[in-house]
Amino acid sequence: MNKIKKSDKIVYSLSEVATLTKLNIKTINRWEKEFYFLNSGQTGSGKKIFREKDLKIIKRLNELIEQKGLTHAGAKRKIEKEFEIKGSVPVNPERLKKVLFQIKEQLVDLSDSLEK
Repeated sequence: MNKIKKSDKIVYSLSEVATLTKLNIKTINRWEKEFYFLNSGQTGSGKKIFREKDLKIIKRLNELIEQKGLTHAGAKRKIEKEFEIKGSVPVNPERLKKVLFQIKEQLVDLSDSLEK
């Protein structure tokens, strides 16, 4: 097995992240769904890839949850603070509907102009 050198890597495969963090793939996938700030990309063949920052966050999550015993909510707040991640702001549903309606109208207008 090839040794992974930090300087050689820009992105890491899911299996590499699992090896480097000593976590199983199911845990990483579950955390990615649960923690909005973890975002894997995909290769052309559809395999998951993670950035260096994601790897650091996963390592820190593991430390906070498994070793320090923090809840997922507590670990989330700590990660947001340590990595200076802005939490998601809830959007008013009525405002969102209004914006989506405006976009729909613009798309209909565009479609109509293309048919002429």
